[in-house]
Amino acid sequence: MPRGALPGRATGGPALSATTAPALVRPLHPLHAILLAFPLPLFLGALLSDFAYSRSFQVQWANFSSWLIAGGLLVGGFALLWALIGVFRAGRGGRGRAALYFVVLLAMWLVGLVNAFVHAKDAFAIMPEALYLSAGAALLALVAAWMGYSGFQSRGAV
Repeated sequence: MPRGALPGRATGGPALSATTAPALVRPLHPLHAILLAFPLPLFLGALLSDFAYSRSFQVQWANFSSWLIAGGLLVGGFALLWALIGVFRAGRGGRGRAALYFVVLLAMWLVGLVNAFVHAKDAFAIMPEALYLSAGAALLALVAAWMGYSGFQSRGAV
């Protein structure tokens, strides 16, 4: 092989090169993305209204929080069902990530459900557990939104 010649060119054959393509990340379905957009602001609003109630003890703040939690549970339930379908549709490599995403959404929904039950009590009896449960639901909603929008639940599944 002459000096400076590329391998494959010296013999007249085709030159070979190795390239790597980044793994395709399947984005969320647009409807799933819309459903996932609601639980975080609704549970965060419930946390803020619980905080306002803990400072002022005006019952209307507890009512606001109850309605926000109900909305988060309603839309979060549909996102949870979509994630469950995603677990079964995920490829072999992405099933673990999709299952973890589903578990985080399920934990968010269950904490929100317990929070709704706590908010069903008398307004003066809900503190401080309502504040803690609202914080937990908001934090889990944040983690679920991060996992969903970052493509974590579908990495490796093409």
